[in-house]
Amino acid sequence: MIQEADAVVIGAGPVGLFQVFQLGLHGLRAHVVDALPHPGGQCAELYGDKPIYDIPAIQVCTGNELVQQLLAQIEPFAPTLHLNQQVSTVQAQPGGGFLVGTAQGTQLLARTVFIAAGVGAFMPRALKLPGLDAYEGSQLRYRLDEDTHLAGQRVVVHGGDEPAVQQAIACATAPEARRPARTTLQHRRDVFDAPPALLEQLQTLRTAGRIDVAIGVASGIVEEQGRLAALELTTPDGTPLRLPLDLLLVRLGLVPRLGPITEWGLQLERKQLVVDPATFATSTPGIHAVGDAITYPGKRKLILSGFHEATLSAFAAAEWLAGHKLPLEYTTSSERLQGLLGVGKPGN
Repeated sequence: MIQEADAVVIGAGPVGLFQVFQLGLHGLRAHVVDALPHPGGQCAELYGDKPIYDIPAIQVCTGNELVQQLLAQIEPFAPTLHLNQQVSTVQAQPGGGFLVGTAQGTQLLARTVFIAAGVGAFMPRALKLPGLDAYEGSQLRYRLDEDTHLAGQRVVVHGGDEPAVQQAIACATAPEARRPARTTLQHRRDVFDAPPALLEQLQTLRTAGRIDVAIGVASGIVEEQGRLAALELTTPDGTPLRLPLDLLLVRLGLVPRLGPITEWGLQLERKQLVVDPATFATSTPGIHAVGDAITYPGKRKLILSGFHEATLSAFAAAEWLAGHKLPLEYTTSSERLQGLLGVGKPGN
């Protein structure tokens, strides 16, 4: 089924979320698509708990706090979020507008499209071993769904950074009804890069026998009767080791990939979208781009700059759709804008 939308915003990072707000002020309803299973993009993935100091009127906030504030700000416009989906095609339609399709089968017919994909869709970094890809989605997982069956399973978490440590702890401390029979954290060396509090919790669980640690370089897999039976390791002293498992959770972090955007016929310069800095229109009329995905003279990759770009691009798109210049209105005095936001004049 094709869903209709005034606008499709590709990317749910801070700039994409603010794009929704600016479109909403023009009465344009947006659908938002992001490859991650949650809003926030790079800001949530890389700076979730880190302080940000250059957001106007906010002395300091974390990446997660900024994302939550932006989500609250766009609530009046009720955007439709399509998370854990990657846009694969954007096709101009003969009668106007664009058919936006995701790799997961969602189809959106939009009057206009905004690309706020940052440096690209954040995808899990893959573990490259011969034959392993065949088990992705069954015994190999890069993201863990809430309904994934863990109870009674031998779970191996592969990785040495914070996401891997967090995942191993989450498995070992899950409610008894969902807890794996054995949780093993596997890394090439017995050193883990995570905050001290997490490392302390990991050590406590290791001491209690609730998390095993297997040290070695993953070199292959063992298959038995069409199933993934074990991970082959080479220990630091060169000894081969087989690590039995039922489920392999790979946590090697995320990597940005521009992906299918390069196939949409848009003008690119060094893997960045070329835009008109007055309107942030791309080389295809009706498609705008903002944030870290774009280039123009004087471009600065800052969240603040992205907010400015989202504002001008929303005005440009609204005028392009209307076919004429639109008056400038202010949220402090415009009854129309206040009505869209669901607020009244001060004192009323």
